[in-house]
Amino acid sequence: MSKYKTKYACQECGYESPKWMGKCPGCSSWNTMVEEMTVKSAHRREGSGQRQAAMPLTEVASEEEPRMDTTIGELNRVLGGGLVPGSLILVGGDPGIGKSTLLLQTSFALAHQGAKVLYVSGEESAKQIKLRADRLGTNTPPLFVLAENDLDLIEQHINQVDPHVLIIDSIQTVFHPAVQSAAGSVAQVREATAQLMRIAKGKGIATFIVGHVTKEGSIAGPRMLEHMVDAVLYFEGERHNTFRILRAVKNRFGSTNEIGIFEMKDRGLKEVANPSEIFLAERPFGVAGSTVVASMEGTRPVLVELQALVAPTSFVTPRRMATGVDHQRVAMIMAVLEKRMGMMLQNQDAYVNVAGGVRLDEPAVDLAIAVSIASSFRDHATNPHDVVIGEIGLTGEVRGVSRIEQRVREAHKLGFKRVIIPEKNIRGLDAPDDIQVIGVSNIGEALNEVIRG
Repeated sequence: MSKYKTKYACQECGYESPKWMGKCPGCSSWNTMVEEMTVKSAHRREGSGQRQAAMPLTEVASEEEPRMDTTIGELNRVLGGGLVPGSLILVGGDPGIGKSTLLLQTSFALAHQGAKVLYVSGEESAKQIKLRADRLGTNTPPLFVLAENDLDLIEQHINQVDPHVLIIDSIQTVFHPAVQSAAGSVAQVREATAQLMRIAKGKGIATFIVGHVTKEGSIAGPRMLEHMVDAVLYFEGERHNTFRILRAVKNRFGSTNEIGIFEMKDRGLKEVANPSEIFLAERPFGVAGSTVVASMEGTRPVLVELQALVAPTSFVTPRRMATGVDHQRVAMIMAVLEKRMGMMLQNQDAYVNVAGGVRLDEPAVDLAIAVSIASSFRDHATNPHDVVIGEIGLTGEVRGVSRIEQRVREAHKLGFKRVIIPEKNIRGLDAPDDIQVIGVSNIGEALNEVIRG
């Protein structure tokens, strides 16, 4: 027989307690302990698969994992070269960003190659999925669709269909009948993911699960969810911007430095083969505050426009706003410009923006931020044929950055005439002959080279 057991679980970190507490001892969050009813079965589930004896690592045969080609180059890049059978992949992102669209297009691409795909949706009916497929304008391949929330029934359909690829949209809507708490709770998400992991590993089914995100942008549910899966992919971008970025923050089968860039069209997501060219397509010429910077996104250099607007403030405390770059980094660079270059920015509002909706996190964009702010403050245009690269220190020095040759070659490919880089990176640099590379050691030298007048 089975009997019910009552416990209280934190909805933020998963901490469990036999009694209710106002403050969670695990994560110190208030009012996050929720009562949950679980079923304690009298028998244990038998483990699947044969038992293996421990063996020395040197005797383990090293075999390269076979991968399935999704035919979507940007997705293959982020996954590390393709989809590994038996892998469990978590895809997160804001509502309406395009997670379901991406996975439906991936399902079509795999099904057209002969792979058997089962698409399980707990949020849409089969008719709604068919309408979305019709909007994408693709010839519907033999794709299996199931609208179900019960995990036991989903497992029965998996055994019946025996797919190569399984998609669960989303994990917060799936519930395990043995857990009495509501769908989306910590206990439900943990148990459902654990069972899907057993199915994926036992049957060799490549499994995608969609995860909702909180208002802070992290995946909802216990943090354990990200540790259980093989890869965690975040789909980023502004809902009102056409560009989307697929970024891997965990990947057991590839690098976590790669990103995939897509453009949202009326017929679904389209790969962006040359993102630099698209990001710079609407760049104005001869305007103060506009600078082009070469940033590394994974192993791919991307050229984007960085804009700044500096204007006298009408407030006691000037405003400092940044979109696409770290707000604290901008404040630090402005302090360096005030101290080292004598610019009176303490009575100026400053707005910094990365055009195209991309987010730049590496310090190599510091010099471009400083040049844009100084250009707008002096109201002098920058040279439109220059690309600026470099990290700035608190003493005003320009520090070296990594992968400088790739950045310079990307600038040359797009027709830029000059690249301003840290002087340290000049040594040993193999640059194309028809592009001028200028090394600078401090902010003052960079401003004299780039800003006109």
